[in-house]
Amino acid sequence: MFDMDIGIDLGTANVLVYVKGKGIVINQPSVVAFEKRSKRLIAIGNKAKAMMGKAPDNIEVIRPLKQGVISDYMVTERMLKTFIETAMQKKRMFSRPRICVCVPSGVTELEKRGVEDAVYHSGAKHVEIMEEPIAAAIGADIDISLPRGNMIVDIGGGTTDVAVISLGGIVVSNSLKLAGDDYNDAIIKYIRRTYNLLIGEPTAEKIKMTVGSVYPRQEPITMEVKGRDLVTGFPARIVVSSEETIEAFAEVTAQILDTIHNVLEISPPELVADVAEHGIVLTGGGSLMYGMDKLVEESTGIHAYVAPTALEAVVFGAGRSVNYIGR
Repeated sequence: MFDMDIGIDLGTANVLVYVKGKGIVINQPSVVAFEKRSKRLIAIGNKAKAMMGKAPDNIEVIRPLKQGVISDYMVTERMLKTFIETAMQKKRMFSRPRICVCVPSGVTELEKRGVEDAVYHSGAKHVEIMEEPIAAAIGADIDISLPRGNMIVDIGGGTTDVAVISLGGIVVSNSLKLAGDDYNDAIIKYIRRTYNLLIGEPTAEKIKMTVGSVYPRQEPITMEVKGRDLVTGFPARIVVSSEETIEAFAEVTAQILDTIHNVLEISPPELVADVAEHGIVLTGGGSLMYGMDKLVEESTGIHAYVAPTALEAVVFGAGRSVNYIGR
């Protein structure tokens, strides 16, 4: 039995698993469905996410991670064990891999220990905890070993990490517990307030991914949305435009921009000069929102661009790092 090397992006929205020599083998939602009384696991990942908002009272569908940290330890452990066994395949399920798992830069030592314990109990031989901005930079093909300032803005599901990296380490960072999930909440509140229409999280996420924008488009686009009318209680439908999502997302977007400004303000001037020369790198699912790069560039005056592998940057970085851990 040979040890396997695995990198895990343990995200609030999705779990990605990278296996050395194979690449990304799992990319599924961080959602678990189980029977309330017996605690029997019913579904994990895509199947569980399809049950959100549609399950009967005896079935509970939850996200065991909130804002980048574990909120339900036992459920997270079972989810990880299932994903790791699937990644390793049945013929090698008794092999104990070395695992690098990523966490937001702002987590406490206690929260790191919780993640580490959960991964060990899932069957790991050795566990390395890596901060997400470092992993995202490696995954975005940035040579972080150089004496040069690199700025990473990683907008995930539960947290936004902003960091300036040089010589292989984080010089200045800030972790904001506000990200993609908060955009979903913002659109739910906006539609309820504006149209008296109640929609669920899956619908809000679809709006965000289809017409969601943080910067004006050349030609606005629209989408039909169905929900429950809060006045009549009957089903109803409306049309939402990309321009409306800019308004709905404004508060969340402003806080992300403030965090970027704060990190720049407290960074050493030489590193800020490097960032101004080489640009700000955006990673994570939130960076794919239309106009995010344009908005950051307009707000800071520094060229900003979305990494080619924005969604997978963190897990690519974790996967590449396993060559150096546990030796």
